[in-house]
Amino acid sequence: MTISVGDTLPASTFMTMTADGPQPVASADYFKGRRVALFSVPGAFTPTCSAKHLPGFVESEAALKAKGVDEIACTAVNDVFVMNAWGKSATADGKVTMLADGNGSFASDIGLTMDGSKFGLGTRGSRWSMLVNDGKVEQLNLEEGGAFEVSSAGHLLGQL
Repeated sequence: MTISVGDTLPASTFMTMTADGPQPVASADYFKGRRVALFSVPGAFTPTCSAKHLPGFVESEAALKAKGVDEIACTAVNDVFVMNAWGKSATADGKVTMLADGNGSFASDIGLTMDGSKFGLGTRGSRWSMLVNDGKVEQLNLEEGGAFEVSSAGHLLGQL
């Protein structure tokens, strides 16, 4: 079942890099009591994700926060080391929190996976953005196929 507006995010555990190394992040704790712009990409360092999706959220950080977003986070079915390196290469540090969904359990639990096998990627999270308010989905923007339109930072900003 695909998650919908009004649904509560399922309990899940992401990994994020800290000064002390990789650390688990419980979704219930991360989203509790705040408004988070969360977006998903099929893979770190992939063309559209690196050229448009992540940079758009990095560049829109101040505008999103001015509209009431407390945090911006990116998730992908990649390990925490790859997500950390990608965030650094995109100058996302301090602007976008990189939440690794290394096993794809979060993507699967919310019903937003894609089959990237023909590109050698296996099962990945699909491309989308959402606004999460205290753990509940307030806005949800799902991309069709290989498109990049409604999941952009600009689109989400226009919904605020």
